[in-house]
Amino acid sequence: MDALKKGFSIAKEGVVAAAEKTKAGVEEAAAKTKEGVMYVGNKTKEGVVSGVNTVAQRTTDQANTAADATVTGANEIAQQTVEGVENAAVASGLVNTADLSHTEGAVEQAAEAGQ
Repeated sequence: MDALKKGFSIAKEGVVAAAEKTKAGVEEAAAKTKEGVMYVGNKTKEGVVSGVNTVAQRTTDQANTAADATVTGANEIAQQTVEGVENAAVASGLVNTADLSHTEGAVEQAAEAGQ
């Protein structure tokens, strides 16, 4: 009978030790899981912020490119319009060709100032 009590006592101690180790293992696993979830969450947040910043920068770049193209196009149209009016004025005899040389410089300076 003593042998059975001693055997059960040893078994009980083993179960208690296993339970303690299991409890510690579960706590450690929970801590590691929390750490992993937090890490993934932070990396996901960083990725979203980075993605939003990239999209915003590209949109700004494209808007600047479109604005530059618009200004360039408007300047070209204005220059062609001025040249057309000058040609019509010369052809009709309203303006002398000598008078246009001063005007072209002023138009070019105005176009450069606009850019």
